[in-house]
Amino acid sequence: MSPDHEPPEPVLQSLVIGAGQAGLAASYFLRRRGVEHLVLDANPRPGGAWQHRWSSLGMDDVHGVADLPGSSAPGSSAQPANLVVPDYFDGYERWHHLPVVRPVRVERVESEGDLLVVRAGDRSWRTRTLVSATGTWTRPFVPHYPGIGSFAGEQVHTAHYPGAEHFRGRRVLVVGGGASAVQLLGEIAVLTDTLWVTRRPPVWRDGFDSAAGLAAVTAVEERVRRGLPPASVVSVTGLALRPQEQEAALLGAYDRLPMFERIEPDGVRWSAHHGGRFEHVDAIVWATGFRPAVDHLAPLGLRSPEGGIALVPVPGNVQGATTAVRDPRVQLVGYGPSASTLGASRAGRQAALAVSRHLAAAAA
Repeated sequence: MSPDHEPPEPVLQSLVIGAGQAGLAASYFLRRRGVEHLVLDANPRPGGAWQHRWSSLGMDDVHGVADLPGSSAPGSSAQPANLVVPDYFDGYERWHHLPVVRPVRVERVESEGDLLVVRAGDRSWRTRTLVSATGTWTRPFVPHYPGIGSFAGEQVHTAHYPGAEHFRGRRVLVVGGGASAVQLLGEIAVLTDTLWVTRRPPVWRDGFDSAAGLAAVTAVEERVRRGLPPASVVSVTGLALRPQEQEAALLGAYDRLPMFERIEPDGVRWSAHHGGRFEHVDAIVWATGFRPAVDHLAPLGLRSPEGGIALVPVPGNVQGATTAVRDPRVQLVGYGPSASTLGASRAGRQAALAVSRHLAAAAA
């Protein structure tokens, strides 16, 4: 048969985009349910976003790596998380024979009749259902402030943080009110002069219990149920200093300043309300978080007028909301209430269940 008349690729029952915690969990549960599928991963090797984290982030520093289903995550150690976790994911993929194809960077997903067509360059796959597990790491967020383009110093986002030693001898401004900002200050402040600015005063906590965690996840689930973009849960969970950050605290690293009004070539300036204060800085570290990497889903029109992708709630399971309201063929894991290592694994189970139910209903 000539190349012009090659038969089309067979239709998959499901396709997973992303091989991080959420994608691997979804693949594991799809395989257990006998759902024929592939996992497309943009990275050249296993590890999800973990392989891109800064080398000074040890396993002792991370806020927890949840177990992948049917496996035990590596424990606390001084080893770099960007080596330990990718090794764990690599072994998991091989042990469970998960059908991961890489590197494949999905550009868009389109609807053609009853099928979804996933396109990556000149390659495409047809599938009856889709699990999007693309996380946030590829969408670092930097807010716009007047003069941001005029700054003569260095600006880096958490996603490209080069390590504390890189900033030795320079005055560093860390922007952001989340756990990453606290951690980076803990490293940088012991080497050089730092400033910390946040939009809202930080809320500190002495400990973290299951009730606080449930409240945080429930707040996010409520937003995605209404079709709103997912938001940070730090305002609910609060911040805590770990032992390795106490030295920075004694140096005053966590004496927070309100947000500046504009950026100038050699520093930042506050509004007249704050006396027009000016602070010289040599570098700005934007610890301002990430946005969900869902642009590939844009052709499906899943976004609500409120700007987010509404998910169908699952009674009694706030992390089980994975099905897109506007297209039940599409599951999102690691989005909204499941945007954590523990939530992603739980959502992977729910997504596989929803895929199985959809396939059964379509075949009936």
